Amino acid sequence: MHIILQGGLIISFIRFSRLNFYILFGLIIILLLPFTLFAQQPESSHSEVEQQLEAITENSEDNETEDDSFIQSMRRFLKYPINLSTANLATLQELSIFSAIQLQQLISYRNRLGSFISIYELQAIPSFDIRLIEKIRLYVTVSNLLNSREDMGKRMSDGTHTMLTRITQVIEKSKGYLIAPGSQNNFYPGSNQKILVRYQYQYKNLLQYGILGEKDAGENLFKGAQKKGFDFYSAHFFVRNRGIIRSLAIGDFTVNLGQGLTQWQSLAFKKSSEVINNKRQLAVLRPYHSVGEINFHRGVGITIAKNKIEATTFLSYKKVDANIIYDSVGKADFISSFQNSGLHRTSSELNDKGAQRQFIVGGNVAYTSNRLHVGFNGVHYQFALPIKKPSDLYNLYSLAGNKLGNYSLDYSYGYRNSHFFGEAAFTNSFDKAFINGLIVSVDPKVDLSILYRNISKSYQSLYTNAFSENTFPTNEKGYYFGISTRPAVAWRVDAYADFYQFPWLKYQVDAPAIGKDYLLQILYKPNKQLEMYIRFRTESKFKNLIRMI
Repeated sequence: MHIILQGGLIISFIRFSRLNFYILFGLIIILLLPFTLFAQQPESSHSEVEQQLEAITENSEDNETEDDSFIQSMRRFLKYPINLSTANLATLQELSIFSAIQLQQLISYRNRLGSFISIYELQAIPSFDIRLIEKIRLYVTVSNLLNSREDMGKRMSDGTHTMLTRITQVIEKSKGYLIAPGSQNNFYPGSNQKILVRYQYQYKNLLQYGILGEKDAGENLFKGAQKKGFDFYSAHFFVRNRGIIRSLAIGDFTVNLGQGLTQWQSLAFKKSSEVINNKRQLAVLRPYHSVGEINFHRGVGITIAKNKIEATTFLSYKKVDANIIYDSVGKADFISSFQNSGLHRTSSELNDKGAQRQFIVGGNVAYTSNRLHVGFNGVHYQFALPIKKPSDLYNLYSLAGNKLGNYSLDYSYGYRNSHFFGEAAFTNSFDKAFINGLIVSVDPKVDLSILYRNISKSYQSLYTNAFSENTFPTNEKGYYFGISTRPAVAWRVDAYADFYQFPWLKYQVDAPAIGKDYLLQILYKPNKQLEMYIRFRTESKFKNLIRMI
């Protein structure tokens, strides 16, 4: 059994109340306990993790992600590298490094020639080059040994315990702290430290469980509206590969279906310098152990697999933040919008906390062979209070009512050096959405990607993350073209062009609009110690002109 303690503490000239002082003092003591630190990794490995996360999230301009599950997964692979000779497709997809065509060629090569002898044997696979091999070498291994049977006793005793304590603070105080108590509704009653405490146990990728508590800056801790301690708690228990049970999730978990039109709660590529990696590919169920308070389910889920058939079902009940509109007698009448900040400092934010109750049931049935994948997905939502958006014209097709259903058929087919994929989705009101893509390796040094999406203005969904210009898949048509070339060993050139249109109005766009987005990146890496690149990106889209009077 291993124990890992991670900690971070950032403070600067802070005036503490007596209670906050005791809490902080206790956390410092935890940080200084004489735990043994195992499995320190080279700095290069951390750099690779950070660069990969940047590539995934660099186009997410709408909000800052608090989902650090990607970093946690990559750190797990540093400790328990993936065996390329035995790993199944779902495990390989967890790396979020391989493109669909690379996965297809890797598995085809392994099926034809057997286990790998060396990691550098990957150079024999057409779309694998030295740069890609260097990128994955810390996270993978090759071995002819078959996995020994690992019963629950071994899983429960031979894993790693991790305790993370983190305190951060912005030195400059915001206006919410400077206003005298009781004079304004936006006075922040809590301290201006953000505190996270997280415990987790993990055995490879086969078993993990944990609990976390988190408070944002300005929120109370063990007093006021948060008398029970932290503002946000999360717990999970997750088992993989136990007989016919592919995955079992209890507590908090995420669900990923198809190409993100129906449901996708994990991080995923949109447009970035990784111009070929635009296909969604992850296991349906994944454990949730991040501090984001919105994008996850709370309940139970299970995936059962037999031969080429896989089936998933899940149930979730959760209270979510929402803006309540009251009727004339002060009774909650309907919800005008969901609140996604996760902040509960002011009286208005506290009134929105857990205002909407939602019950969710969903599932997936899929057939997967060496070349073909076909899956049917369904998610149904039931809300305690009906949703009614403001009467602005751009809200004409917005989500309304107290229920929503999303259903889809997702598919993919690989043939030689090409990979076709897509998803056709519709709601319970038969509003439609389509995504179709093609990845082709036209030469060992040239890969192409084409993606078309057509999402109707009335298509609505929750907890989705499809490949689209909009934050959520709705009201959009577009064509995306990407090319990645490797003209020489040390050089790589990536480029994409994306042309899109919004058939209906949007917030701050009072007319149907069009847009275009271009990127060109030239990378030069002559050796392991040096990497240089130059990137050019330009984007144009419509937005209302604000006139100053």
